[in-house]
Amino acid sequence: MKVRVRFAPSPTGYLHIGGARTALFNWLYARHTGGTFVLRIEDTDVARNTQEAVNVILEGLRWLGLHWDEGPLTADATGPCKGDRGPYFQSQRKENYQRRVEALLSHGLAYEHEGAIKFKMHREPILIPDLVVGDVLRKLTDREEADPDFVIVRSDGQPVFHFVNVVDDLEMGITHVIRGEDHLSNTAKHIALFRAFGVEPPKYAHIPLILNADGSKMSKRDRGASLTTYLEEGFLPEAVTNYLCLLGWSPKDNTEKLGLAEVVERFDLPQILRHNAKFDFEKLLWLQGEYCRELPDDRFYEMCVHALAKAGIDTNQFDVDYVKAALDTCKGKIKTFSELPAYGGFYFKDEISYDPEAARKSFVPENKPRLEKLRDAFAKADPFNAATLEAALKAVAAELGVKAGVLVHPVRLACTGNPSGPSLYHLLEVMGKGKVMGRIERALAAFL
Repeated sequence: MKVRVRFAPSPTGYLHIGGARTALFNWLYARHTGGTFVLRIEDTDVARNTQEAVNVILEGLRWLGLHWDEGPLTADATGPCKGDRGPYFQSQRKENYQRRVEALLSHGLAYEHEGAIKFKMHREPILIPDLVVGDVLRKLTDREEADPDFVIVRSDGQPVFHFVNVVDDLEMGITHVIRGEDHLSNTAKHIALFRAFGVEPPKYAHIPLILNADGSKMSKRDRGASLTTYLEEGFLPEAVTNYLCLLGWSPKDNTEKLGLAEVVERFDLPQILRHNAKFDFEKLLWLQGEYCRELPDDRFYEMCVHALAKAGIDTNQFDVDYVKAALDTCKGKIKTFSELPAYGGFYFKDEISYDPEAARKSFVPENKPRLEKLRDAFAKADPFNAATLEAALKAVAAELGVKAGVLVHPVRLACTGNPSGPSLYHLLEVMGKGKVMGRIERALAAFL
């Protein structure tokens, strides 16, 4: 039997990192087994659902590279989706749910109750065979379950999550339900519904939750909880997917940096860990840095230019070779591209502002004659390149009887506005003599 899995998010306005990880695990299992990955939007809550919220989900999945395999043709589908198909929407499947409700009513398996419709749950314990958690026996005889019957259609006529979830899984031929462990408590109801329709339920695999570093449950306000954060802060999707793979799954050999193709080859449900995963933002940043360093130049430039444009810096005003040379000095130094405007934006500005704390330390009276002497040395530098400039600075430091750092800090601040950044001598070479000399002159006028 060919594997068919699904990701079925509700459009609530953002895509939680846990939901993204669930989508990834489903996608990986489909690719590993040669199966089908279905995307289904659970949008029956008309009051809360908007197209904008749906777009957040679609954009996030496309950014991660988790393209779904089937769905209705739609003129609105955009992006690199296989076959240009949109996802399934529960709001467009109401006739299916009505037909199934009527079938349960006609067989005495459901009944009307105070304007709603309730499913007649049997009273025997239900065994939940789970591929991750193991066998779970759900008893229905404790006081809280004295009446285990549950609503499947509310009094306003809207079918509830438990019901539409099962109907769609049944009619879409879903073979494996891979979802967060927080849904385990619902599974007995779902199994009972499947059997009421005369079919065996799919195989379940409830994956561990993602918690904050302190063990608390992640809410949308917590750092890293929303996938949109990673798009906005300039993370690489391959770094994010790599990290998400490690949240609840282990390749068994302690390898941490894994390309998606390698994960597809290795991934299987028995390797999913039983314990909850703790979100480590620093580890994600480390992976991001590793992937960033290995980017091909063209993609690195593209990501940089996009990040700068987002910050209002137009690199089109500069010569292409200058832009590339400037960005080359930043490669391997930033972890997320959102850091770039502050780190290397000075290359593309006519005027810069000085870091106040650094200015108080470097732009002091005793440094002014030192910077003037260095300015004169730089003016004579020929060629104006990193090696010549380094030799000139060290020669001035030796003449003044000070360490090189005494000159490095004020000239860096004068030229970049920051106390740290790209390699000093290389950034001076990239900026060129005219711009460097102009910025040193402006800094000398700013001394305390």
